[in-house]
Amino acid sequence: MDKQTLIQTHQRIKPFIHNTPMLTSKLLDELAMCNVFFKCENFQKMGAFKMRGAANAIMALTEAERQKGVVTHSSGNFAQAVALAAKQLKVKAYIVMPENAPRVKKEAVKAYGGKVIECESTPEAREETAARIKNETGATFLHPSNQDEVILGNSTAAIELLQERPDLDILLAPVGGGGLIAGTALAAHYFGNDCKVIGGEPFEVDDAYRSLQSGKIERNTTTNTVADGLRTYLGDRNFPIIQKYVDRIIRVDEEEIISAMKLIWERMKIIIEPSCAVPFAAVLREKERFKSKNIGIILSGGNVDVTKLPF
Repeated sequence: MDKQTLIQTHQRIKPFIHNTPMLTSKLLDELAMCNVFFKCENFQKMGAFKMRGAANAIMALTEAERQKGVVTHSSGNFAQAVALAAKQLKVKAYIVMPENAPRVKKEAVKAYGGKVIECESTPEAREETAARIKNETGATFLHPSNQDEVILGNSTAAIELLQERPDLDILLAPVGGGGLIAGTALAAHYFGNDCKVIGGEPFEVDDAYRSLQSGKIERNTTTNTVADGLRTYLGDRNFPIIQKYVDRIIRVDEEEIISAMKLIWERMKIIIEPSCAVPFAAVLREKERFKSKNIGIILSGGNVDVTKLPF
């Protein structure tokens, strides 16, 4: 995945994505004791950065593959992204979703024309159901985070932010399946000016933190976090990129996530989902590390059930 590939990816998906705004807040800067530049992927089509990876993955398919459709498993954002990208590119989309996925996300997938297949709320059940549909229909499986085309598509959010703010010292993104942090790290490597990349992760699902410690992909025994988008684990395509290019992962507790989420809602007047607040919570937790620096944060998405806010 060289610089030219990242540039070509960005050019290819531009017609299907928004170049989302970068927002700042003097008050949050004062609170964090640094200059924070938020890349607002909550304003992306379907409300999250996932549109970038989904569009790129579907565009990479051959005409024969497109005829048979695509299948994925996702608790929400990638599901919506694949459904919308598939609709725009006139491809059938089968979406496997855990039965406890937010209702708002299931309804959005259906509204975008995706066919929802529900399964038990375990990674194993998701994978088995998706594999069954792939076998039955011949659809191409798209992985939400562990696929080169998805990682490359995800890199474009950080590319846009670095084009606007080439002076960033550190870039942060949340860590769930690892597709966003891997793409962000590639973008910082090729487009940043000695820009470090740091991941934010809940203590409750700190598999990526432990994976960097042990040198192998770790799993979680619980999924007890408000950050529902970060309950998945890393994969063999993104983990080597994370090992090579991510400086560190900072873990935060549930109260810190909720507090950071509330601050962004109140001060910036924008809707973000809990997973999205994790990197800002990491900055607030370790203020000394970020003090007086220029910090970029990828606000990953805003698809939250507003009837079930944690504050």
